Amino acid sequence: MRTLKFLLRKEFKQIFRDKGLLPLIFIMPMIQLLIMPLAANFDVKNVNVAIVDHDHSTYTQQLVNKIGASGYFRIASYSDSYKEALHLVEHERADIILEIPQNFERNLIRENNQKVFLAADAINGVKGSIGSAYLTNVLSDFNSDVRLKWVQPQRLSAVSTIGIDYSNWFNPLMDYHKFMVPAILALLVTMVGGFVAALNIVREKEIGTIEQINVTPIKKWEFILGKMIPFWLIGIFDFTLGLLIARFVYGIIPVGSIATLYLFVSVYMIALLGFGLLVSTYSSNQLQAMFVAFFFMMIFILMSGLFSPVENMPQWAKAISNLTPVTHFVEVMRMIVLKGSTFADIKKQFFIEIIFAVVLNSWAIWNYRKTS
Repeated sequence: MRTLKFLLRKEFKQIFRDKGLLPLIFIMPMIQLLIMPLAANFDVKNVNVAIVDHDHSTYTQQLVNKIGASGYFRIASYSDSYKEALHLVEHERADIILEIPQNFERNLIRENNQKVFLAADAINGVKGSIGSAYLTNVLSDFNSDVRLKWVQPQRLSAVSTIGIDYSNWFNPLMDYHKFMVPAILALLVTMVGGFVAALNIVREKEIGTIEQINVTPIKKWEFILGKMIPFWLIGIFDFTLGLLIARFVYGIIPVGSIATLYLFVSVYMIALLGFGLLVSTYSSNQLQAMFVAFFFMMIFILMSGLFSPVENMPQWAKAISNLTPVTHFVEVMRMIVLKGSTFADIKKQFFIEIIFAVVLNSWAIWNYRKTS
């Protein structure tokens, strides 16, 4: 333990002497946590709608007013020319075209049926599909309002209706920050731990101290622990700062146990640092280690469930996603912070992270012995 104590003292001195590393560890994650949740927002609003009205009736005016008052749409144009509306879509000034045919009001009243044409710009698939779904709901509400007006007042009480009451569990106000902040905090801890640990041993190679360490009686596990423990503590510290920012900036307080959250983060950091040290044992210089770590980090981030649910991925992508420690960490963060899940609920992910930690760190120690 005395040898490990001297190694830890050396590592902390190296870390705090490196003026370029300190902002990367402490300042950059906090700035990203303040900015990224505001930018990573998938709520679709301000969809530009070009309305082509061939009827110009009272009902069409009511429909246009309802669309404009919904809060999700902006009327980009109102004309009777489909060509003009398509021109707006081609120049990215409109996202959806709603074409109302002639005799819209007359057919709706006389024949009790009328179709409208809806076209969406699918270059932005998310905006096009969700915007079309929103507009379809507005049309459905308009249809219901019109039919209620046709019911005679004395018969209104006899009309059978189904009342729907619903509630949003775990996020009652559907605040997107509460969904994104825990996952983004998990990714920032991943970026800091993975990148910094990957550059650690390689830095010893570049400055030439690795040869001096190799000729000393330091054991391999002592050397790996000496490299790992400082960044494990820094990762826990960054995670704590992230929770404070989530609390005082976004008003997010973990519903579940803080102790359970830190227990899982502690094991996750061991697995992540093992990955970073493994990358560093295979790399010859810091640039090579950085690119290798970046390659894997991109896979971890894109398949973690942050931007698209894992359930929506094809089977081969699900298999890859489940083989990354980040996916389980993002899932557990949301479970504990939003749902208040207990250890019994996350024990499967917890033991998976233990497996990752054992495999990655054993591999790093074995490979370092092999290349020393």
